Formats: sequence, C-alpha cells, structure tokens
Amino acid sequence: MQSDPAPTGGTASDRPVIKTSAALVGDGTDIAQARHLAVGFLTRVQAEHGLPVSQRAMDLTQLVVSELVTNARKYAPGPVLLDLKIAGDTVEVVVWDSDPVLPIARAADAGRVGQHGLEIVMAVAQGFEAQREPVGKRITARIALADDPGGAVSGRHPL
Repeated sequence: MQSDPAPTGGTASDRPVIKTSAALVGDGTDIAQARHLAVGFLTRVQAEHGLPVSQRAMDLTQLVVSELVTNARKYAPGPVLLDLKIAGDTVEVVVWDSDPVLPIARAADAGRVGQHGLEIVMAVAQGFEAQREPVGKRITARIALADDPGGAVSGRHPL
C-alpha cells in the first residue's frame, strides 16, 4: 500500500493519499488476486489509518473489483491495472484496460443469464464513471466506507 502525502497548498484535508495499485497480467488468478488486494487494502486502512470500514463496504468492494476485473479480462486484450484509493469517505475502485469501447449497462432482464456485472456495479456504487483514455479506458466506482444510517445499500438515498 502506498501512502502519499497530500500536495502542499492543498485544500480541506491534510490527510495522506491512501492508495494501492496492481498490474494484472492474465495468468488465470487475476480476479482472486484483485479481491484479495481489495480486502487487504481496506483492512490496512482500518488498522493503520483508523478509518472506519464497514463489513458492507468490504463485501461491496470485493464484488465491484471482481465484476470490473472480470469484464476487463473478458473484453480487453493485454494487462489490466487496478487502483484502490481512499477519497474522503469512499473507496475508489479504478480499473484500466486496453479496449477503448466504453461499457453500456443493458436493460434489466431477469431471463438473461450472465452479463449483469455492470448493472450490479452501478446499483451498489455511490458513484460510477467510464472514460476513454489515450489508450484504452478507465472505469471508476466509488463505494461508501461506512454504512448508511438510512439503510441504503449504496450509501445513496432513494429518490
């Protein structure tokens, strides 16, 4: 895990940037490796930085990491980069892959077998963003670290 100091002259927080990264090379263990990295990262965030991380955040982060890395492995040739970063009261899960085509969530279909990963990520994440990069694309999902007192799974309140 990397803990980078915040830039000087920064804004509201003097907290260090807490992040970790991994390059996944497609050896068949990528998805499990990514999930283990996520759990280890959040466990260290609690132990070393004293930030509260709920069991729900642990579980959802593993789920989001698993779905995003699975999609990258399935649809993009080459390496996959995974970044995990604490941003305020959320963990950002960022997955980069070499395919420039942005993912599109399909309409809900209870009869469809598989291909629900992006729908799941968007349903449980507090925020979601997909953007093209000079090479490939970068997908970012944000998950609240603490449980929502109102009981919303994603940390968002229903409309």
